[in-house]
Amino acid sequence: MGPAAGGSTATGASTAAGAPGPADRAALPSAARVVVKVGSSSLTDARGHLDRERLTALVDVLAARRAAGGQVVLVSSGAIASALGPLGLPGRPRDLATQQAAASVGQGLLVADYARAFAAHGLRVGQVLLTADDTVRRTHHRNASRALERLLALGVVPVINENDAVATQEIRFGDNDRLAALVSHLVRADALVLLTDVDGLHTGPPGRPGSVRIPLVRGLEDVAGVDVSARGSAVGTGGMVTKLDSVAIATASGVPVVLTAAANAAGALAGDDVGTFFAATGRRTSVRLLWLAHAARTRGRLLLDEGAARAVRDRGTSLLPAGVTRVEGDFDAGDPVEIVGPDGVVLARGLVAYDVAEVPPLLGRSTSDLRAELGPGYDRELVHRDDLVLVGRTTLLP
Repeated sequence: MGPAAGGSTATGASTAAGAPGPADRAALPSAARVVVKVGSSSLTDARGHLDRERLTALVDVLAARRAAGGQVVLVSSGAIASALGPLGLPGRPRDLATQQAAASVGQGLLVADYARAFAAHGLRVGQVLLTADDTVRRTHHRNASRALERLLALGVVPVINENDAVATQEIRFGDNDRLAALVSHLVRADALVLLTDVDGLHTGPPGRPGSVRIPLVRGLEDVAGVDVSARGSAVGTGGMVTKLDSVAIATASGVPVVLTAAANAAGALAGDDVGTFFAATGRRTSVRLLWLAHAARTRGRLLLDEGAARAVRDRGTSLLPAGVTRVEGDFDAGDPVEIVGPDGVVLARGLVAYDVAEVPPLLGRSTSDLRAELGPGYDRELVHRDDLVLVGRTTLLP
């Protein structure tokens, strides 16, 4: 489960598709393209107001990286937190409508401050707001990738946030840690740096006596038994659990991760022994399949017989109607669904090719019979193998 070697230079292209990122901290100073994510707690004061001194300090670090020839993509939380003071809200709203309204106000304030801070270094920023659909729908993620590549080519620093002003519970990422992991894959980053309010992963809650920092994680076995039950801050949405899930997404797709405190941002980019370095454990894959494996909200389930389960699991075949015994849920063609074996265990996720109402008459029948009775078009796969991903361990948690 150890990482494979790889990397790139600061002036060259980012790590090629299919190759893993840097294998250790030593490669971080020369990583060509880095995604940096900063959480709300690292940008706001105790009252929930945006702390411009903290924001400026982070921008100074990122601008120095740019001056050294590297490319930086910033994923920044803080839009909702930035609006708490101006809107007179006592804390992060609980209801979606107020969250959306606060995000609408706060996003402009946040990006304006980033624009001013980067302008002091002669740099421009470009705001990019994303929803989950922007990484799962083929045309959406191609457009997002193309826009980000063009911004970087123009020397602009992309500032990315989830589009909280319009996102609903069904389409949102849920937290910017996961968004950052998916963005790091989308832009073929050489590394991901997650900045938070603690200096990396510890053997227990950081404040507990005897708890010590874990400097290196090479694979799942390194974090077996680690207590990560502590919740996130009052102005953020994610604790250590969401961060480790995001780490798993990035490392499984070939992108190494540094998790550390925002105050250590410069040291993390320089390859210093700060926070926790998570080595890449897999190789790069399709963004769409990455989303299906780790982040998609499924809309239904297709239950298989034993033969179909073996074919999907062992031979990587498409899912045909003949091997499906039951359908559950409420989905439209193109929605993500779970593919479940006869023992009830989820084997895979995929994008289903039919609306739920169309599926029951097809179950258990061969494609030749369906073509003869219903005509061309009904003999296609329920889930094509190109739209299907096996589901294994999707978290670093034990």
